[in-house]
Amino acid sequence: MGFGPIPNITLSNGAAIPQIGLGVLRIDDDATAPVVKSALEVGYRHIDTAAGYGNEGGVGQALEASGYAHGSKREQVWITTKLRDSEQGYDSALTAFDRQIGLLRTDYVDMYMIHWPTPFDWRSADVWRAFTRLRDEGRVRTLGVCNFLPEHLERLHEETGEWPAVDQIELHPTWQQREVTAFCKAHGIAVEAYSPIARGADLNAGDGVIARIAEAHGVSHAQVILRWHIENGTIIIPKSVHRERQIENGSLFDFALTAEEHAAIDALDGPTRAGHDPRTFSYS
Repeated sequence: MGFGPIPNITLSNGAAIPQIGLGVLRIDDDATAPVVKSALEVGYRHIDTAAGYGNEGGVGQALEASGYAHGSKREQVWITTKLRDSEQGYDSALTAFDRQIGLLRTDYVDMYMIHWPTPFDWRSADVWRAFTRLRDEGRVRTLGVCNFLPEHLERLHEETGEWPAVDQIELHPTWQQREVTAFCKAHGIAVEAYSPIARGADLNAGDGVIARIAEAHGVSHAQVILRWHIENGTIIIPKSVHRERQIENGSLFDFALTAEEHAAIDALDGPTRAGHDPRTFSYS
């Protein structure tokens, strides 16, 4: 049992990314393969990992075991990974990618991302030159960034002449980052949400707002929030190690929020993030 096809979002470079993917943050490497294999079996065609997660090997094992590492089936799955912050730089990024692609057991990745902007040790322009080379070689198809604020995106554009295709940011009902999302929309950058339910914290947000909407539609609290993201046109990568929850997180297309329900979730925006500040953090 699984769910039907997930719609794609067309990026600025013409690539089509499935709007729902599986995130694998905080899953041990030796536990990752069965989680990814389950996700592929129930219908996911988008897997998001990173060097910093320490589980690219588990993702690669699942891709190979499921037949998605090579050949025609490889074209059916979107694989994203990210450069470790301590390996930012031109030569170091190229070396890192060689290691990462080996762990993933495939010939290319669909998207390679700068994980954090590290403005206190800015090397994004040098990284971008390495990324561009990898794209020209066909080993990377799409270039993206994570956690970039408008000032970081503008600096990258000034130094490279390019906007990334995707900015992956912390985004959920109580931390909506409207300035960042508006900037991205204005510059043709797709927004991808990690922690789309604030690591579970938003499930009970708003004095019962989410619960009331969930009851009205006969769905879970998580499905209400994830549906809100879908209706906003956001790419989402919810994490779950449980097959039943993976199915639930992908089953978002047989109901829709009313305008009033959507507005009620919009009104939950607040001043507190669940994760780190991009101006100070490095995922080394």
